[in-house]
Amino acid sequence: MNFSPAALPPFFRPAQRLAVALLVLGLATVGQPAAAESAAALSLQPPAVPQSLPQQLPAVPPAGSAVLPGSPPLPLTALSALLAAPDRARIPGAEELEALHRLYRPLGYTPLWSGADGRPGRSAADALLLLSAAGDEGLDPADYRVEALAAGVAHLRDAAAPDEAQRAALDIDLSVAMLRYLRHLQRGRVDPREFGFRMPPRTGEPDAADLLRAALPVHGLRDAVAASAPQSEPYLRLREELRRYRSLAAEPGAAVLPPGPDVRPGERLAGAASLHRRLVALGDLPADARPPSRPAYEAALVEGVRRFQRRHGLRDNGVLGAETRAALNVPLSRRVRQIELALERMRWLPPPDGRPFLAVNIAMFRLAAWDASPGRAPALGMDVIVGGSLDTQTPVLAEEMRYLVFRPYWDVPRSIVRKEILPGLALDPGYLDRMQMEIVRGAGDRAPVVAATPENIERLRQGRDGLRVRQRPGPHNSLGLVKFIFPNDQAVYLHGTPSRRLFSRTRRDLSHGCVRLRDPAALAQWVLRDQPEWTRERIEAAMAAPRPLRVNLTQPLPVRLLYYTAEVNPESGALHFAADIYGHDRRLEAALARRSAGTAAGD
Repeated sequence: MNFSPAALPPFFRPAQRLAVALLVLGLATVGQPAAAESAAALSLQPPAVPQSLPQQLPAVPPAGSAVLPGSPPLPLTALSALLAAPDRARIPGAEELEALHRLYRPLGYTPLWSGADGRPGRSAADALLLLSAAGDEGLDPADYRVEALAAGVAHLRDAAAPDEAQRAALDIDLSVAMLRYLRHLQRGRVDPREFGFRMPPRTGEPDAADLLRAALPVHGLRDAVAASAPQSEPYLRLREELRRYRSLAAEPGAAVLPPGPDVRPGERLAGAASLHRRLVALGDLPADARPPSRPAYEAALVEGVRRFQRRHGLRDNGVLGAETRAALNVPLSRRVRQIELALERMRWLPPPDGRPFLAVNIAMFRLAAWDASPGRAPALGMDVIVGGSLDTQTPVLAEEMRYLVFRPYWDVPRSIVRKEILPGLALDPGYLDRMQMEIVRGAGDRAPVVAATPENIERLRQGRDGLRVRQRPGPHNSLGLVKFIFPNDQAVYLHGTPSRRLFSRTRRDLSHGCVRLRDPAALAQWVLRDQPEWTRERIEAAMAAPRPLRVNLTQPLPVRLLYYTAEVNPESGALHFAADIYGHDRRLEAALARRSAGTAAGD
């Protein structure tokens, strides 16, 4: 077996890396003195065993034992004793306890990680290496207590006579860690509903206990990990970028541009050489780009900055202004964290099912649509405007588009009527006419129009008699000339807009929550591509027609409103970063920190 301590991830301190390396090398042959001496020198401690575990197993499980409802009595083994009276420091919650029962019950609660001699086998070494490399997936090896596991494996492997209770305790610890790791890969560490995100329920994924039980006899842990991790192209490409940025963040002496006045192309730049090194490291300049021969901001350096600006959601004017300097000076460790958080959110999504797919990245103000599950090249991409960051945020959700409406009315939400329409009417009695709006009674496009009398306006204010405000169809309608409906409890949808000038801005969180499209006709053509009668000419005619027209889709279309501040752009293939405009990254970091603290404390 070819192995070097250098192959272990940097998570391990040098002494621990040596100990684990010796373990891996020695597990095939029991009792190597070198491994035993090294473990002893490192003072590795065996796993704690509950004091309540009897030396002789009881004739029956103790009263109140944690046996799953409807299960047969537990076989009397050291493992079953630990599971019957679980220690929360070892098995934090009911979900993990149930998974352990699913894992061990079919095998009669016998140890899975050691051989007949009671010593850890090859699978234990494989588990240590896989868990210590969890960082490659954007996960935290500390969540799996790898250091304690390594110590327990070393102690039991080199014990003169392995103790049955310690063997059972270590077996459960290894199983808990691997089950947790597989579960985290399958669906993430936190529940997206904790943040109000509406993700589809997860169904059909393989049970982690089944995967682990099948993998252990054939030394297939690596295959079980691969089967659990997302295999979508966006996830795989972002995972590769995590590895690259981790390497960059570990390099000392990253260049930092000091504050200063704006520098335009052709002007003097004292830090030209440092800027060149940073752009080459980030990939915004080719590796063989010639360094500047003088302290000037020109030629290739300007093009590198423009590419950097595009990747970071900045205006690509080539000017080294305050925003560009700030983005260049963001620590690369922070960029690593953005990638890790994006990978976590990607694990919340169900696997692609091969259907056409539409996704909006809220943080990057961008829509992409694929003819099949997300791959390298979307069929369509366009800029969008999303909800404001203060109080009209676009929700994160997953739904299915059912129909679109050409030349739509805009049914003004009650909140906008209260905050904007009624105050406008108080200042200007002609406000409704000027905004192409009208008061109607009842639901639907055929609701009768009522006069904007003071009495009706008061009824509208009070929410009486079914009165509401709508905007008439036309080029000035706030929804533009087409809207795309995916029914949801947040009443958000995709639509056009008459305010085309807003797309010239780089930061576009400007709507009341819905998503405004730069080219709604192009999206309509893509959505209706399986209805050949809907040509571009017919679509444009429907958008110019005098009245609304609803067109149903032949098949529901998955729509995802997502939030990633790090993403490999599906059109350019370049890694893009965005500002955390809604604070979702900050809240996710806090939730992960609470969860890791609970794991460390055994909660």
